[in-house]
Amino acid sequence: MDAHELIQSFAEFAKQKNIDRPTMIRILEDVFRNMIRKKYGEDENGNPIPTDNFDIIVNAEKGDLEIYRIREIVDDDSEDIWEHNKISLSEAQRIEPDFEIGEEVSEQIFIEDFGRRAVTTARQTLIQKVKDLEKDILFQKYKDLVGEIIAGEVYQVLNKEVLLTDGEGNEIAVPRGEQIQKDRYRKGENVRAIVHKVEMVNGNPKIILSRTSPVFLERLFEQEVPEVYDGLITIKKVVREPGERAKVAVESYDDRIDPVGACVGMKGSRIHAIVRELQNENIDVINYTENLELYIQRALSPAKITSIKIDKDNGRVSVYLKPDQVSLAIGKGGLNIKLASRLVGYEIDVFRELAEGQVEEDVDLSEFSDEIESWVIDELNRIGLDTAKSVLALSKDELVRRTDLEEETVDNILNILKKEFE
Repeated sequence: MDAHELIQSFAEFAKQKNIDRPTMIRILEDVFRNMIRKKYGEDENGNPIPTDNFDIIVNAEKGDLEIYRIREIVDDDSEDIWEHNKISLSEAQRIEPDFEIGEEVSEQIFIEDFGRRAVTTARQTLIQKVKDLEKDILFQKYKDLVGEIIAGEVYQVLNKEVLLTDGEGNEIAVPRGEQIQKDRYRKGENVRAIVHKVEMVNGNPKIILSRTSPVFLERLFEQEVPEVYDGLITIKKVVREPGERAKVAVESYDDRIDPVGACVGMKGSRIHAIVRELQNENIDVINYTENLELYIQRALSPAKITSIKIDKDNGRVSVYLKPDQVSLAIGKGGLNIKLASRLVGYEIDVFRELAEGQVEEDVDLSEFSDEIESWVIDELNRIGLDTAKSVLALSKDELVRRTDLEEETVDNILNILKKEFE
């Protein structure tokens, strides 16, 4: 393979990989300078020779290569004669009889002078350098996209992750931990997610996407709500239980804009698009305020709070509500109070409020729906038990005998109900 074939084949390969011309030239020069170092070896101290006295001229378009070695002529008896950029007068005059001391000799070196093995190695090195560069370009591209939404096409569904391809055919992954539990993936469908992180694994860029990150929900609001994208509405904080429920605190610095109304849209048109994308995740949009008591009240919506006690030193809040509001504050599976706590940054404790001198009233079993399964409550209702105290009035054996419930289930019910009156 001559210089023309080597450069032409490399140039075609580089173009396929979208490598720009200056980068292509730089890679070629680096490889040829490395060939020079190997051919001309080391100086008298055993160090690799510098290559600054070699001119390398590459025309990648035409496949042309010219290499020139430039050396200064010194006297045959000079101590500098052994330096890599010096040549003796007698040797120089064998090239051109008119040369004199102090002049420079420029000799052209042909790629064939390096030997067939060196040329083959150079070709392999060029290809490897392009591949490494391609990986680096991909890594940097996605490093700059962290936190942004991208779309990919599903091409393989594995146990631990789903593999997608982007528009350029690059592989990107959505690990199981970054998938919404209700997500179902089919080969060929498009999936949207944010770029969560990018890392190098065994020399290859690993691009990890997420659909569970709060940032994903924030970016969806930016896409669906022009006021958020334009900065007229600010998203102060997002907390999520992916696929189940989320709370989004928003604020507007323009009194003419209702931030909650703008985010929800006419008849919920804007929020519905986001809810569908997140597998029907229930999204509460609330007005942010620096008034902590008011912020907590809004965070616990739809429950109506009677009074609040804030312990800033311990980071806890005691919230008092009427008995019929407790289950609303806690929410299904405790999600409402859990997300509200994360949103306001305080641990929230819920208490039933009693009138002065009032003895703790009974509690309807339906208020324990977040802790006791509905079919168990139905079974207790079937034998006429519809309040907590009516259940506690019976012994464990009596409850097992009168219902179809297992002993373990009855123990669990009694423990939950007893805690209510402790």
